[in-house]
Amino acid sequence: MSRRAQLSLFLLAPVLVMAAILAAWLALAVPALGRDYVLRFELPPAGERADLPRVLGPPDRSRPLIVIDAGHGGHDPGATAMGFQEKDLVLALAAALREELIRRGGTRVAMTREDDRFLALGERSAIARDLGADLFLSIHADSAGEADAISGSSIYVLSEEASSATAARYAARENAADAVNGVRLSEQSDTVNSILVDLAQRGAQNDSAAFARLIQREGRGILQFHPETRRSAALAVLRAPDVPSVLYEAGFISNPDDAERLASPAGQQAFAQVLARAVSIYFARQSDVR
Repeated sequence: MSRRAQLSLFLLAPVLVMAAILAAWLALAVPALGRDYVLRFELPPAGERADLPRVLGPPDRSRPLIVIDAGHGGHDPGATAMGFQEKDLVLALAAALREELIRRGGTRVAMTREDDRFLALGERSAIARDLGADLFLSIHADSAGEADAISGSSIYVLSEEASSATAARYAARENAADAVNGVRLSEQSDTVNSILVDLAQRGAQNDSAAFARLIQREGRGILQFHPETRRSAALAVLRAPDVPSVLYEAGFISNPDDAERLASPAGQQAFAQVLARAVSIYFARQSDVR
């Protein structure tokens, strides 16, 4: 063998050895490696967006669906006070309600976010519409700054006319979460047939008001409500024209009692049980009407 051939063999030997090892590794059975090279995932039904959140509960698609929206998230913490951030507290409340609804059965449930991510206001209501939701519930909390005596939860429904100056200020602050550096993230289409939208919104607003009344009724003596419990405001997150939508402002994290209640497992469970009863009664009444 020539010197050049010997040198070539010497240089190629490590490559040949590595190729042999790789061939043997690939020839081994998958279980022996503890790996699974087949990726399995569920595709959404035809016609649905692939990025929609998961729907839990009964597999029967005829069962009513509620979409629960935990407000804020990601770079937008929402209200902050007492060492708490609104985005964390409302996510815990939303998760508690989801689990309670699943435990009770009969209702399908999805969450707009299950972790700490930012969603534009238009995305939240769009998720409810794209999933074909029968009810949309957005959960928030508030802060009154230094006025730590202000406490209690409020229930908002959509209205172009705010029910009070306080409701108007709240709507302006929440709607501002849909902008980053002053740039609006949502867009309103002017080409939608205004008559159909108006009719759909009237029906949805009536159902929204009915659900708000149920929350107040079922929560009486269990939840702590603000004296001005039921309010209306032009909240962007409630603007799905054909989905009954309510925003539940769970309390003031600037108030020590409210903050402790919202952060405690007992407080979250009490909230979940009241809201789950209200949801169940609402859907039962809707099925009777149909």
